[in-house]
Amino acid sequence: MKQENPTLTDIPADLVTGSGSGFDPDLSPAGVKAQVPRISKETGITEKDLNALIDAHTQNRQLSIFGEPRVNVIELNRELLKQVKL
Repeated sequence: MKQENPTLTDIPADLVTGSGSGFDPDLSPAGVKAQVPRISKETGITEKDLNALIDAHTQNRQLSIFGEPRVNVIELNRELLKQVKL
């Protein structure tokens, strides 16, 4: 994790732990945003645009009280692929 994101000082816990099933597609907004500089460099998408995409794909707590805000990384990656110039 640190090798891929050398500017990262505080690593969010969900980036180094796995879900019980191993198939959970969600990460915390902090976990996703921690990777923005690296993803921006690799894709050419500006950090501002990446943060806007993350915000647009962030789901809030259910009924405003259950769970934590989360980003479905699979959906976000699909959107990123549409914008990356290959």
